[in-house]
Amino acid sequence: MRMSQMLLMTLRETPAEAEIPSHQLLLRAGYIRRIGSGLYAYLPMMWRVLNKVSQIIREEMDAAGAQECLLPQLQPSELWEESGRWETYTKAEGIMFSLIDRQERRLGLGPTHEEVITAIARDSIRSYRQLPQNLYQIQTKFRDEIRPRFGLMRGREFIMKDAYSFNADPESLKETYAAMSQAYENILRRCGLHFTAVEADSGAIGGSASQEFMVLAEAGEDEVLYTEDGKYAANVEKAVSLPTEAQPSPFSKYEKRETPNTATIATLCDFLSCDATTVVKNVLYEAVYDNGKQVLVLVSIRGDQDVNDVKLTNILSGMAGNYGAQALIGLNVPDADAQQKWATKPLPLGYIAPDLGDDYIQGGKGVEPKFLRLVDETAVNLQNFVTGSNENGYHVVGANWGEQFTLPETVVDVREAQAGDRATHDSQQILQSARGIEVGHIFQLGTKYSEAMGATYTSEQGQEVPLYMGCYGIGVSRLAQATVEQSYDKNGIIWPSAIAPYQVIITVPNVTDQQQSQVAETLYQDLLAAGIEVLLDDRDERAGVKFKDADLIGIPYRIVTGRSLANGNVEVIKRANLSSQEMPISDVVTTIRDWLQN
Repeated sequence: MRMSQMLLMTLRETPAEAEIPSHQLLLRAGYIRRIGSGLYAYLPMMWRVLNKVSQIIREEMDAAGAQECLLPQLQPSELWEESGRWETYTKAEGIMFSLIDRQERRLGLGPTHEEVITAIARDSIRSYRQLPQNLYQIQTKFRDEIRPRFGLMRGREFIMKDAYSFNADPESLKETYAAMSQAYENILRRCGLHFTAVEADSGAIGGSASQEFMVLAEAGEDEVLYTEDGKYAANVEKAVSLPTEAQPSPFSKYEKRETPNTATIATLCDFLSCDATTVVKNVLYEAVYDNGKQVLVLVSIRGDQDVNDVKLTNILSGMAGNYGAQALIGLNVPDADAQQKWATKPLPLGYIAPDLGDDYIQGGKGVEPKFLRLVDETAVNLQNFVTGSNENGYHVVGANWGEQFTLPETVVDVREAQAGDRATHDSQQILQSARGIEVGHIFQLGTKYSEAMGATYTSEQGQEVPLYMGCYGIGVSRLAQATVEQSYDKNGIIWPSAIAPYQVIITVPNVTDQQQSQVAETLYQDLLAAGIEVLLDDRDERAGVKFKDADLIGIPYRIVTGRSLANGNVEVIKRANLSSQEMPISDVVTTIRDWLQN
């Protein structure tokens, strides 16, 4: 491609809306343009990158036995109501764009396609002889993000590969899941990425197990906890660990003490000269279910620990049936306005005890009249602990379960694992922290959707059995930007050869110099004939502008037809490290072809 004929406009200044390096560079290098909040146009060079990523994905998915298809982006609400996710996706999480057509039918713009593919399987798969099946597609998805940001990382419209497998039993599902995990590793390696696979929370997708594929980068939105022995890695939302050992309590006698201005753990421990591990803190939450029921939740946890909201959400979601509901649609720490709607009197915030009275709740329509009391595992065995007294300005010390306080019946693991904790598989291993960008996520769904939607097959024994499902997603546009986030320098993007828009750029410093232009044209034609993708910068621009643009757009190899022509050579620069060497013109095509193959 001749750059004089390309739609390409590079920017010297960084656009104000771009917060992270990859977003800044893709805008500056002319790969994408913002059209609206969370909406981007993929310009010609970006489209070439995306097509290359998609081709690698296709090759690995096909090699793993998957079949490509294309599913509708508009999905009828009835399918989502069958699975029970319509309310979750349109209200609780609120990420689905929904609309009503002229026939008054409710539709959603697909953020994912479990319901659609399950309906197809329900109509198409009859016998065990047809199993296993694995279908995938590469297409645009839509999600109504609360705060679109970081360019293609968190947009409202993006390109994704999603696959769905159907198996006869859990063992077969695990085999497909393992094959997909290997395919994902192959894809990311071929794209030139440094990554790690981590245990993850299944979220609204559901299922018994899931794994995220994280590209390690400073700008990653996710925190990954891992051990140096390589035997454990998990998203912080899913991570488990052994907390540090609790310190002995300095209190042996139960008493109530005045503790003014100690509404935080830090101020309390400083005032009482005790360790946070000897404190039981009590955190109040308000859970809202899809039938309008509000439940006040009191979580007792060791003072040095934080509640993992994802773990708590999962536990409360599993309790929906206890309150006549199907799904949890909201979880928050109630502020003053929220408290006024149900509290009979001001709460002693910062001084709450595990036995906060149910008389604080004004029961009535939609409000559960009693606290749901949960205790985290870290607080169960504490002795002579410090906790609130249900009176502002006062705490109690030397308290014990079974004496001053009744241990809640429901013991849970809702603590957030943190760097510095001991690993569960080896207490000598200490969890380390890194930032990661999630580019892929695979799930063992089991029979969640097939049972809800009646997707069954006839087994070898003649029984009607629900299909076992898996789903496997990888963000095509997100992966492309994650590559930039992991591979750039002060001068611009450094694309891996496998997904670079072009493999070589030929820069003509002075297009009015006949020799420079003629040698560049000959090399251009020879490289094309050798099957190498090449850009010819034949623009009538200053040499400095061309060199800066070449570094900015990040093509792996640059050939400069400049002063070295006097010796029958050209200058060849590797973008990865900006190393430069002079090379005889006759050796260029063969050398670059060898570099690309190796």
